[in-house]
Amino acid sequence: MTGNRFVAAAAQAAPVFLDKKSTVDKACQLIKRAAHEGASLIVFPEVFIAGYPDWLWVVPGARKDLHTELYTELLTNAVTIPDQATDKLCREAKKAGIYVVMGMHERNAEASNASLYNTLLYIDANGQIMGKHRKLVPTGAERLVWARGDGSTLEVYDTPMGKVSGLICWENYMPLARSALYSSGTQVYVAPTWDSSEPWLTALRHIANEGGTFVIGCCAAMRMDDIPDRYEFKTLYAQGKEWINAGNSCIVNPKGQFIAGPVATKEEILYAEVDLGLIPASKWIFDVAGHYARPDVFKFSVIREPHPPVRPGESKKK
Repeated sequence: MTGNRFVAAAAQAAPVFLDKKSTVDKACQLIKRAAHEGASLIVFPEVFIAGYPDWLWVVPGARKDLHTELYTELLTNAVTIPDQATDKLCREAKKAGIYVVMGMHERNAEASNASLYNTLLYIDANGQIMGKHRKLVPTGAERLVWARGDGSTLEVYDTPMGKVSGLICWENYMPLARSALYSSGTQVYVAPTWDSSEPWLTALRHIANEGGTFVIGCCAAMRMDDIPDRYEFKTLYAQGKEWINAGNSCIVNPKGQFIAGPVATKEEILYAEVDLGLIPASKWIFDVAGHYARPDVFKFSVIREPHPPVRPGESKKK
């Protein structure tokens, strides 16, 4: 990093499907490679560890047996923060001297240890966990596997690269969730996703322009061959289908311009130079959390209190 400039990376890669250990090993290699290429920050796709549950969109709801089998395997390969998987990622981040934002399935270790969150984990260049964000609302069929996060994880992290934060996939379509990050001064906005559509790319450009931020959109590029043949749901896709997800990862500047990507139908680490000096200029005319906020007209607040399923009882007074 030099002054207000640094190199950001988006790891458009396929996980080792439903294999936590092997996916973490692959992630560590990508972290090492990105750092070698001069990146100060690397962002991974939504639930990279250990793969997006795309079967939710192809397996009929009546196949309870198949959904149960797949959820059980998904839970087995989920992450507890912290655990051996996060320890390994932290060691690699420290060794490489790079910030890491990792998408993962996270167990609800604070309660039953049997429900899952769609989570982003933030690791600094010293190998320390800065925090995490749990997806607020699973979309459509995703509600079959993920619980809902709460406002306690809508954090913005101060780093040498500026203020970093992000939302997951279609959370980014929630205006008030975006406002929570804008009003906290986010400068580098990460958007890991499973969406590789043209409307999604348009949304990322809008968010960058709206928030006056750099946006890093990162999606997995995943072939049918990346799913082992032992999974029955694989037979439910259209015959001849090659790509389950094309990727279309990208990095966008505060003017809404692509400065890396979009890249489709290949695994690749995208790199772009982020110049924070462009942010003040982009907010001169329009600053959504500044002179355009109009707090005299609109009132906005975020409930940041966590909402665990079980709260410790108060001790009785003697």
